[in-house]
Amino acid sequence: MALAEMTEAVPENSQILAELDAVGMRFGRTVALAQVSLSVRRGEIVTVIGPNGAGKSTLLRILLGLLPPSSGSVRLRPGLRIGYVPQRVAIDETLPLTVRRFLSLAIDRAAPGDPQAALIEVGAAGLIDAPVQGLSGGELQRVLVARALLRAPDLLVLDEPAQGVDINGQAELFALIRRIRDRRHCGILLVSHDLHLVMAATDNVVCLNHHICCSGHPEAVTRDPAYRALFGTAADALAIYAHHHDHRHDAHGEEIAEPSGQD
Repeated sequence: MALAEMTEAVPENSQILAELDAVGMRFGRTVALAQVSLSVRRGEIVTVIGPNGAGKSTLLRILLGLLPPSSGSVRLRPGLRIGYVPQRVAIDETLPLTVRRFLSLAIDRAAPGDPQAALIEVGAAGLIDAPVQGLSGGELQRVLVARALLRAPDLLVLDEPAQGVDINGQAELFALIRRIRDRRHCGILLVSHDLHLVMAATDNVVCLNHHICCSGHPEAVTRDPAYRALFGTAADALAIYAHHHDHRHDAHGEEIAEPSGQD
């Protein structure tokens, strides 16, 4: 995977797999990211949350080396293997493509994986000969995770993995992600735009809205009246990092102070 020009190496004896240091990104006058710093360690699940347009996809593209930042730096552990689960995959409906063939296209000669074993690991063994176009949202996400695992990743990056998956499927998918972390001891960077999808087993939550508004360990909020009112019954079962915003952003990403007491 090609890396951005401003990428450096993390020391080999460090547990940090990937690290962004004061990363900024501008598109013309628009600020996509400003002074964003975060890291993912081996065996750690980091969840980045934030509204649509907050810069989450831009952050991932920079981390994956697909986009050079305007400022700051990206540091990766030498030899780091990244498995990426994209937000969506466009496949021609007329293309005769089975899951077996789809996975075989992702096999890395340097670390050849077994498609059937990968499907077994994600709980989708029976799908190997199914047409990709006929998969449900949850089935496709499992196949995409299996595809990423074929790289034997040190770091697994998932962009909005619950998109197009029903609420039961979301819970199963998050449980699967935790099992993968526990079994492989890899680092996981998970991106979502919905606060209520932050899973209880997340080790660190980063709230992004062009810059990092807050970060830390997730906290249960089932007893918080404001969050219960916002998320309803979902607040009883899911963990959310509780925080207060003292500002908002204009169309160009610039901060606008909020009056005291507003969220």
